[in-house]
Amino acid sequence: MKSIKLLLGLLIITLCFSCSTKMKTIKSSFGKVTIHPEFKKYFDDCQVDGSIAIYDEKKKHWLVSDTVSSGAETLPASTFKIINLLIALETKTIKDENEIVKWVGITDTIKYGYRREIYQDMSVKKAFEVSAGWVFVELAKKIGKENYRKYLTLCEYGNGNLNQKDADFWNFGYFGISPINQVQFLRKLYEGKLPFSKHNMDVVKKVMIIDQKDDVVIRGKTGWTRENEINTGWWVGYLENKNGVFLFATRLLQDRKLKRDDFGRCRREITNNILTDLKIIH
Repeated sequence: MKSIKLLLGLLIITLCFSCSTKMKTIKSSFGKVTIHPEFKKYFDDCQVDGSIAIYDEKKKHWLVSDTVSSGAETLPASTFKIINLLIALETKTIKDENEIVKWVGITDTIKYGYRREIYQDMSVKKAFEVSAGWVFVELAKKIGKENYRKYLTLCEYGNGNLNQKDADFWNFGYFGISPINQVQFLRKLYEGKLPFSKHNMDVVKKVMIIDQKDDVVIRGKTGWTRENEINTGWWVGYLENKNGVFLFATRLLQDRKLKRDDFGRCRREITNNILTDLKIIH
């Protein structure tokens, strides 16, 4: 319900400022929102359609590149591993993050690409870190669609469309989530307000850590799917430093015909450039 209210609010903002190319800040019932159309230059440099949503937890302040694309839903790709790991732990599909999943012996390299280094027995934690999709597909078969419906509804995560026949509905099919919804979910995870045990949320927060030094901790997960000849790329997570907590979700959409080899790098580079412009990182 909160997600719907926020998206409706952003739609109203869009109608008010649809012709503006300058930064705008307004106050609304869901907090302060600043629109930064100047961020578009970073997406243009990578030849992608894209958007970013950031939430400053301390100031209760949304910062978005736009109010249309940031509210549009697409496949979450491997960013779904965050909630997937939570569900696998909560349903006791796995006993802990270190459980080993046996290599199944075969995978569809046309759908998922060829990555020889991940074709082996692997812990769930390692599979999260290296984005070994086959591990989470095997877990999904055990979790089942009914459990997914239950927890996705409780978490207000995504559009709820699980009509894809195959197990990996987060990579192929009709399931979708917006950058704004990604940030809302991450905010609940950070605050410990999801329908999972504190222990399981703490485990996932720990697994998500990709960089930790001095007073800065960065948690995150990338995602990339190639459904319908479109590269859909994500970089989502949150950053903690002396100035507060900043939750973010960056999404890139690109026609695969362009065949640019920097698409993967662009996900983080665009995010880092924007966070630097906002003086969140240096």
